[in-house]
Amino acid sequence: MSGDSLADDLTRRTQNAPPELLSRTFFFVCAALSIATTIGLIVLLTTEAAKFFTFSAPLVGVEGETATVVEFLTGTEWQPTSGQFGVLALVTATLMVMIGSSLIALPLGVGTAIYLSEYATPRVRSILKPGLEILAGIPTVVYGFFAIIYITPMLQPFVPGLGTFNMLSACIVVGIMIIPMVASISEDAMSAVPEELRQAGYGMGATKFEVSTGIVVPSALSGIFSSFILALSRAIGETMAVTIAAGSTAQFLNPLNPATYTERALPMTAAMIKLIGGDVTGGGIAYRSVFAIGITLFVITLAMNVISDYVAQRYREEY
Repeated sequence: MSGDSLADDLTRRTQNAPPELLSRTFFFVCAALSIATTIGLIVLLTTEAAKFFTFSAPLVGVEGETATVVEFLTGTEWQPTSGQFGVLALVTATLMVMIGSSLIALPLGVGTAIYLSEYATPRVRSILKPGLEILAGIPTVVYGFFAIIYITPMLQPFVPGLGTFNMLSACIVVGIMIIPMVASISEDAMSAVPEELRQAGYGMGATKFEVSTGIVVPSALSGIFSSFILALSRAIGETMAVTIAAGSTAQFLNPLNPATYTERALPMTAAMIKLIGGDVTGGGIAYRSVFAIGITLFVITLAMNVISDYVAQRYREEY
């Protein structure tokens, strides 16, 4: 390279340095703010939850009553105004939402992803996939009213004793909400499978269905499993839909018993909304219990995301 070319290249780099430095600084600040926000939330939940477990002021009507970690984690009665802080009553309701919605969203989401990736024409895919994104963009409060106005009345003729507020409708509507997440992420994972693997299956005499279920799905398993965990994390953290559809009665239920899904229940997120919007004293132990529920919910979702990352790394296929 000649001296003039080197000089021109150096001049261009010098002229582009300020915009490059500005963009790098901007993106660094964005990343730093994201991390700082996460750390701030963790510190807030931890410090406020610690105040809940060390609260010493007596409750109204319950002289000298305080909360302990053991009582909080193992108790089955949740009545904050009476000094009963058994979070298992809320955890079981949250698990019911997760289990019930997964039975709806996971098979339908994977089936939708298989169709979009393996069967749909480009034109059909260009219509259906944006439609799924629209479904994901509907406000959750709308889903809640949809559950009590349409889903519950449709179920009542087939489910005796089903009230207006019940866990079955809440599970169905949350399952509908998370279908787009499962379908979109799973379809992306399946589309990333090399075409050579499909052609090898066809060369061995496999049918379209056999290639889809026997080659494509196993090859994209890590991405599909990650979509499951992310969707279930969304189901656990859902607030408005379950608050409207499930009711506000906290009770300890068996998530593995289908009969309990006709009952009212109070998931963890709905309990937090009820406490904040109720007549609890700011700074009191009932108010502090919101942060204890929050840190419990955070630990559950964090554990699920850690498992998701492990499975994705452990079973990821390199092409």
